[in-house]
Amino acid sequence: MAAERPITILITGIMASGKSTVAQLLAERFEKSVHLRGDIFRRMIVNNRKEVHPDAGSDELDQLRLRYRLASQSAETYHRAGFTVVVQDVVVGPLLNDFLSYVNNRPLYIVVLCPSTEAVALREAARSKKGYGAWTVEALDRVLRDETPRVGLWLDTTTLTAEETVDEIIARLQDEALIEN
Repeated sequence: MAAERPITILITGIMASGKSTVAQLLAERFEKSVHLRGDIFRRMIVNNRKEVHPDAGSDELDQLRLRYRLASQSAETYHRAGFTVVVQDVVVGPLLNDFLSYVNNRPLYIVVLCPSTEAVALREAARSKKGYGAWTVEALDRVLRDETPRVGLWLDTTTLTAEETVDEIIARLQDEALIEN
């Protein structure tokens, strides 16, 4: 799929919802594209990294916002260079509004992957990297479903393969995922 002009797409959801795989496959559908993994900015902090946990305070949330600003700035730079940017990160709860305020690229699309907690738990158990420590799947899913603004395309991927998920995103992107043009 070739875009007439560069676009920015945020793929979000809880850990083990399929964001990395889906974002990579989606980016591969565009002629000139970037898969921007937001978590890389967290991992770059060598000393005094603050991990977000269920009772996170201002220090942890400030670092999370910093990560989102850095991802947004990188996305904007790639976008200006003519790339379609697929940003992938855990952006849930009220902080989705913060993230959206940092993104200046237009058009902007939001895709929220929201498989069942049972599917996420199975995916987490089957993968080599482990995302859950202080969080449980159920607790993070509650933040997603109860506290995240209902913007963009919310896609239940419980029974979809990664390829089927990308097909759904492509088919529904313009009508359901567009935030503003």
